[in-house]
Amino acid sequence: MTELVHLDVAAGVATITLDSPGNRNALSAQLRGELLAHLQAAIDDADVRVIVLSHTGRVFCSGMDLKESRGAGAQNQGVNEFPAILELIWSSPTPVVARVAGPARAGGVGLVAACDIAVAADDATFAFSEVRIGVVPAVISVTVLPRLLPRAAHELFLTGETFDGPRAVRIGLINSTVPAGDLDAEVARYAEMLRLGAPGALAATKEMLRRERPAALGAQFAEMQQLSARLFAAEEGQEGMRAFAEKRPPAWAVGS
Repeated sequence: MTELVHLDVAAGVATITLDSPGNRNALSAQLRGELLAHLQAAIDDADVRVIVLSHTGRVFCSGMDLKESRGAGAQNQGVNEFPAILELIWSSPTPVVARVAGPARAGGVGLVAACDIAVAADDATFAFSEVRIGVVPAVISVTVLPRLLPRAAHELFLTGETFDGPRAVRIGLINSTVPAGDLDAEVARYAEMLRLGAPGALAATKEMLRRERPAALGAQFAEMQQLSARLFAAEEGQEGMRAFAEKRPPAWAVGS
């Protein structure tokens, strides 16, 4: 079986690369499993000072693999590992930098938000597209909402509108945007700055920053995963995914 996520370590930087461009780096079961394993391996490596989450292809991550989620029941609808991935990135004692060279949607935005620092190419776009296929941005809300301005969160979660990199910076989702040709240099700049910090101090600082966030992640993830599972299995969710696969408007959008 071809690996969909790669881990490379050089000069104290672990680069984890999503490499499933054929389905826009969607969060398939295989990709989720490999991503979780590589994240843990990078965190456990004492020589790794910075983790960079990157991708191949045009799209950073399109969210959950809807082909796998169609027809799935509430307890088996393809997101079981995803809260663990988000929590591992969020709570990693090693700083994590997102390198976003293309669109991020739904769960892909959740990955970006979970990272400590996120850098995007100028032409990258973002969207919380869940409501447009009849589901809720539930699980990702645990990492996204602490980043976003509240008014922007209401607007973008409810409308599903696509927004660009400069707006993503203004509302707190990402740190900076640069021309595509400068993206690697910008990521390297952040990685080098992070490498200047003492590993123990960085880990302690991250823990301190997490303490400033209200509520416990585990409890929120459990509640939001139940909500996500229920909506994926509901008729609107299944209809939305059928419509997506058949390249047609969902039933509730017909005539609107």
